[in-house]
Amino acid sequence: MDYLEGLNESQRKAVEHTEGPVMVIAGAGSGKTRVLTMRVAYLIQKGVDPFRILSLTFTNKAAREMKDRIGNIVGEGEARNIWMGTFHSIFARILRVEAEKLGYPANFTIYDTDDSKSLLRTIIKEMNLDDKVYKPNLVLNRISSAKNNLLSARAYNANTTIQSDDVQSRKPLLGKIYETYERRCFKAGAMDFDDLLFKTNVLLRDYPDVLYKYQRKFRYVMVDEFQDTNFSQYKILKALAAQHENICVVGDDAQSIYAFRGADIANILNFQKEYPDAGVYKLEQNYRSTKNIVSAANSIIDKNKDQLKKEVWTANDTGERIEVFGALTDNEEGSNVAHRIFNLSASEAMPYSDFSILYRTNSQSRSMEEGLRKLNIPYKIYGGLSFYQRKEIKDLLGYVRLTLNPADEEALKRIINYPKRGLGNTTVERLVVAANTAGVSIWDIITNPNQYQVQLSGAVRNKLNDFVTMIQSFQALLDKKTAYEVGHTIASHSGILKELYSKKDTPEDISRYENVQELLAGLKEFSENATADGSSSSLELYMQDIALLTDVDKKDQDDDGKPRVTLMTVHSAKGLEFPFVFIVGMEENLFPSQLALNSRSELEEERRLFYVAITRAEQKAYISYATSRYRWGNLIYCEPSRFIEEIDSRFINEVPGTAGKGVSSTMTSKTATATRASVMPKPRNLVTPQAAANKPGNFAGDDLKDLQVGMQVEHERFGKGKVLNLEGAYPNQKATVFFQSAGNKQLLLKFAKLKIVS
Repeated sequence: MDYLEGLNESQRKAVEHTEGPVMVIAGAGSGKTRVLTMRVAYLIQKGVDPFRILSLTFTNKAAREMKDRIGNIVGEGEARNIWMGTFHSIFARILRVEAEKLGYPANFTIYDTDDSKSLLRTIIKEMNLDDKVYKPNLVLNRISSAKNNLLSARAYNANTTIQSDDVQSRKPLLGKIYETYERRCFKAGAMDFDDLLFKTNVLLRDYPDVLYKYQRKFRYVMVDEFQDTNFSQYKILKALAAQHENICVVGDDAQSIYAFRGADIANILNFQKEYPDAGVYKLEQNYRSTKNIVSAANSIIDKNKDQLKKEVWTANDTGERIEVFGALTDNEEGSNVAHRIFNLSASEAMPYSDFSILYRTNSQSRSMEEGLRKLNIPYKIYGGLSFYQRKEIKDLLGYVRLTLNPADEEALKRIINYPKRGLGNTTVERLVVAANTAGVSIWDIITNPNQYQVQLSGAVRNKLNDFVTMIQSFQALLDKKTAYEVGHTIASHSGILKELYSKKDTPEDISRYENVQELLAGLKEFSENATADGSSSSLELYMQDIALLTDVDKKDQDDDGKPRVTLMTVHSAKGLEFPFVFIVGMEENLFPSQLALNSRSELEEERRLFYVAITRAEQKAYISYATSRYRWGNLIYCEPSRFIEEIDSRFINEVPGTAGKGVSSTMTSKTATATRASVMPKPRNLVTPQAAANKPGNFAGDDLKDLQVGMQVEHERFGKGKVLNLEGAYPNQKATVFFQSAGNKQLLLKFAKLKIVS
C-alpha cells in the first residue's frame, strides 16, 4: 500500500472507509481528486472488479486524469474497465444500451444548446408567436428547469401552479411549446443534454428490471463535486446506490455556485439526514494557497449561515496580504490591472500564464482587454466561441450527424443546401410542413416524396435524389472504415473542403479551412489511438465523445499552449488555480449581483462565488473596483462591494488604485486630483463620497399595488425612471424600469422602494 503513504490522516481514512455511505467534505485545495483516485485504486487492489465501480465527475478532463493516475497504480487494463466519466457521458452510455425501451434508436443524436434553440425558434415561428416574448433562450431555460425537476411536458401542462405562473408572466403557451419540442426531439431521434438525465430517471422509474440490473452492476458509487448536483442527478444516484448503499460523495458546500443551472446545495447539506450512519471526513488542509489567502477566505465564508462548518488551514508560507485598490472608471481599472501584471511579470520573471483575471460577468472583459492590449500583453478568454461551435466545424459535423441518424432534423436543415445545391428556403419549408403534417421525419419525406405528395419540381426532386444518394454512400462506409476515413470522405465528397479552399482571400477564410483540417487531424488521432488500444474507431463513438464535451473540455481544445493571461468569469474558474489572481469589478450590484439580492440564500451563493474566486490564488490575490463604469450605455456610479469589508482586516492591504494613466483627458487636473482622492480605499470603510451620497436615507416608497406600465417613478439610488414592463402578480411582481442614470433595472416590488411620480 505504498501509494497511500503520501496521504494525510483525514485523506487516508476517507480512502480506507469503503463500505457504507461516506461523505468527504473537501475544502479548497485540499487534495480531493487525490482522495477519489486513491479510493478507486484501493478498491481494485482489495479485489473489487473495476466493472463494479461507478465514479462520476463533472468534466471529462477530470475523469481522464483520474484514470491515468489509477492506471499507474493498478495497471492500464484495470483502469480502462472502470465506469468513470461525467454524469452525461455515463448515462448516455446506459441510454444507448437501453434506448429501445424508451422508443429511441441506439444511435440517437445529442442536441447541443444551439440545436435546441434552433428547433425552438422553428416551433415559435410555426406557432406564430412573438419571439421577443417567447425568447428561445428563455423558453429553453424553462424547459431545462422542468426536466431537471423531472417534469415532462404532460406533467408541466397538468400543473395548475405552473400554468398560472406562465399566464401571469404573459407566456401562457410555454407548456404548448414544451410539448411540441418534446415531440419533435423524439421524432428526430434526438435527446438534449437535460434528457440524458431526465430519460435515465424515466428508465429507472418505469423499468424495475433495468434498475435492478444497474444496482447489481454498480456495487460502489462515487461522486465528485457533489455540491453541484441537481435534483435529477440526486434521484439517479439514490436509486443506483439503494441496494448496496456504498455511496461516497465528495464536495465542498462552500463552493456551491451553480444554482442557476439547477444545482441544489441541500443535496450535500442534507446528506447525513438521508444516510444517518454515513462516515464523515473533513479535508481541511489546503495545499494550494498561502496562509493569508486561506485565512481571508475563511473570514469571508464564515458569514454564511447555511454551511457545513470546517476550518481550512495550511502549512504553506504566510505570503503577502490581499491587495485592494480602486479606480475612477472601469477603463482605468483595466489599466491598473494591466500595469500590475506587466510589472510583476518583468520584476519576478513570471510567465503571463501565471496570471488570471476573474470577473462576475463576461461583459467586464472589455476594459481588461483594452488595458492588456495597450501594453502588448497576450491574453486568452475562456467563455468565447469554442472550437466545436465554429460554423465550419458544425457544418462538417452536421453531415456526420445526418449520416449516423438520418432523422436528425436540425442537422439536415443545416446542411441540405450547404454547399449550395439549389435547395433553398422555400423547398426546405415545404419539406418541413409535409413532415409535420405526416408526423414523420424530413428524411422520410425526401426519400419518398411521391408517398407524401409534396409539391416539388422535377429539378428539385433530382437534386434531392442526389443529396440522398450522397448521404447513403456515406452510411455504407460506417461499418467498414475508421472514423477518420469516413470523416475525410464526407469532407471531400460533400464539397465542404472545396468550398473552403476556394475562398481563402482573408485570414478568416484561411482559418476556417485550417479548422476543418484540424478536425480531420483529430479524427485521425482518435482512429489511430483506438486501433492501438484495440477499441472501436467508429465515427459513432467519436461523435458521442464530441457531443459530451463539457465547457472545460472545450476550453482545453482551444488552448495553443502559449503563455497568456487568462480572463474568465468566476464560474468558469471553478477547479482551476493560478499563482496570481485579480478579482475585478468588486462593486455593489455587480458582485454581489443586483439579481442576487432578493433573499439570503441568493446572497450566500454570491458569497460562495467570491470565496471560490479568492481560493483560486496560490501566491497572491488582488481585488479591484471602479467608482464609475458604463453599463447599458450609461455612466453609473458604484460603491465597493460589501464582500471587501467582510474580509478580516489582518489579511488585506488597501492601497491607492490608479496607475496614473487612466484619467480621461477631458477632466481638469483639479477635478482629477479631487476624484482620485475620493477613490483611495478607506481603512475599513470603502464607501466613496459619491456612493455615500446615494446611500438610503429616509426615502420612503409608495404602495405599489396599483403600479402600471408607463408610469413615472423615483428610486432612492437611481433617480427618476419609467416603468417598461411588469411580470407576475403583486406582491411578487417584478418591474423593468428605465432610469436615465442607470439604464434598465429589474426590481422586485416587495423589496424596491419606489415613489410614483405620475
